[in-house]
Amino acid sequence: MTFADLVNGHIVPFVDTAVIPLLYVLAFLFFVAGVARYFFTGGEENRQKGKAFVLWGLIGMVAIFGIWGIVRLLLTAIPGT
Repeated sequence: MTFADLVNGHIVPFVDTAVIPLLYVLAFLFFVAGVARYFFTGGEENRQKGKAFVLWGLIGMVAIFGIWGIVRLLLTAIPGT
């Protein structure tokens, strides 16, 4: 078994099917928690924290989509992978 077989046969599918969806869920939960905190809690401090959660949730989702999209593009563009 070569290193390429290990990466393509075990590591990439695990990351693709388990780790990335988990990161998507966590970023989405941050976003939803921020929206809930912003709209349903009182006080300006909680609204500011809600805005921060929404912002970081969106940044996380964009970063995950972007980085994993580039990785998938590279994996399909490189011949023999």
